[in-house]
Order: sequence, then C-alpha cells, then structure tokens
Amino acid sequence: MNPDAAPPTETVRPEWAGIDQLSTLDLLRLMNAEDRTVPTVVAGELTRIAAVVDAVAARMVRGGRLVYAGAGTAGRLGVLDAAECPPTFGTDSALVIGLIAGGRTAVTEAAEGAEDRTDLAEADVTALGLAPVDTLVGVSASGRTPYPLAAVRAARAAGALTVGLACNRGSALVAAAELGIEVEVGPEVLAGSTRLKAGTAQKLVLNLLSTAVMVRLGRTYGNLMVDLRATNAKLRERARRIVAEATGADQDAVRQALTATDGRTKDAILVLLADVDAPTAARLLTSSDGRLRDALNLARR
Repeated sequence: MNPDAAPPTETVRPEWAGIDQLSTLDLLRLMNAEDRTVPTVVAGELTRIAAVVDAVAARMVRGGRLVYAGAGTAGRLGVLDAAECPPTFGTDSALVIGLIAGGRTAVTEAAEGAEDRTDLAEADVTALGLAPVDTLVGVSASGRTPYPLAAVRAARAAGALTVGLACNRGSALVAAAELGIEVEVGPEVLAGSTRLKAGTAQKLVLNLLSTAVMVRLGRTYGNLMVDLRATNAKLRERARRIVAEATGADQDAVRQALTATDGRTKDAILVLLADVDAPTAARLLTSSDGRLRDALNLARR
C-alpha cells in the first residue's frame, strides 16, 4: 500500500454522493447491500484465521494470554470481545485483554488523538509483561493506525506472537506482525466511517477467533457453553437448560446436580453423565484440564 495514498476504506465512491437525497428505505437498502458483502470477504480469510486460532490456542494451553490492541471502533471491539469471554467461557478476566488507545474512558468517550500516541501503546504493552506464550492482535481498519502498530512492534520485541488484523491489503500493521488477517471490505457508504463495514468485519473476525480458541481449549461441550458463569437469573436458567440438554435428565435431577456443584454447569453435567458425586466430578475435571469430554472418558475407564 502506498503510504501517501488513502486506503480503500477511506475512498470516496462518487456514485454514493447523493445518499442524503435518497428515501430512507433506499438509503437503508444501499447500506444493507454493502453489509452483505462483509461475510464473503471474511470467508476468504478463513484459512488465515484458522492458522491464528491454532497458534493462539497452542500458546494458551501453556498459560498464555490473548490481547487485543486498537484505537476507536477497533479498540472498542477488542475490549468488547475480551469482556464477553468471562461470562461466556468462564475465563479469568486476565486471560483475554482489550487495550484501547486512551484507556478505559475511550470505550465510551472518543479519544481520537490517542491513536497517534505510540508511547501509550508501548507503555500499555510493557505493563502487561508479555511473554512468548502470549499473543497480541493489533486491530485497525486502515492498517496503519499508530497505536496498534506500536503495540504489535512492542509485543513482538517482547517475544509474544503478534497478529495484524486490517481491512486493507498490504498494510504496515500486517507487515509488522508474524501472522496477518486482511478483510478488504472496500469503501464505506459514508466515506471513511469505518465503524460500518470495517467494524462489522472486525467484529466477525474477533467472534471467530475467540470462540474457536475457546472451543479448542475445551471451554465448550459440543455447542453448549458449559463454562458460563451463572451470575444472574437469566444465566442460571440458561445453565439449567444446558445441563438438561447435555444429559437428558429431568428438571429435579438437574437442580440437584447444580446445587451439589454450587452451580458449576460442567461439574453438574459430569455428575449426571458419569454418576459420580460433586467432589469426584471436580477432581476428574482438574485431572482433565477442565475438558469435559476427557473427564467423561476418564470416569468411564
């Protein structure tokens, strides 16, 4: 990519110059038609995404962390994905981390100048004390935003695996990282508003990345979220449905198993499927690194 040329995500499409004169329905149809192109672009990068998933999972098995670094929309999406991992997969909040230029206040308040602060990126990465088992994913629509670019370089210098996720090809971000994902979504309907197609593409990729990594780590049982944290009424009801779906047990048995295991979904499933008590279920899961299928196989030997 020519460093002096506007990236495709910033390009103005002349045929869209009159969108303010369209009817509301026609405007929405145009935007929706452009949005429908995004999953196809992401599909074209699945081989690269799979390579990233396997590399990240291999490191996390050894105690590594997954870190996202971005500015603006990209940074917020990373923070969002990281925040969703503990309730969905029962992970510690320090396992998947989102760094955003400008710090936590930038999640809800624009901090546009912070994206140029390479010193902030370097400080944020240094504070994490990254090691070779860790992975940092720099996220940027243009692929040349200083904050994630500096974060990738600092992480690579620390020996961590680095990944560049950009919405343009031939970007400095991908060039700086060991692995790259390039979802080239093209110009936005609202020129330069990369919270639109670029943001959608980034969200889809982060969904794929974190979910597939957690599946590889045994944080699910089939397509069930057996490691969820039942911290409210909705999630407690979901836990009951998951245990019932996984075991075929009636509601009384499900409630008893969840009570015996202090609400731990995975343990309750093991209690019912392996016909063991709660302490034994806990020991089997510990011996199996939390992988429910492995614990079941161990109980049946």
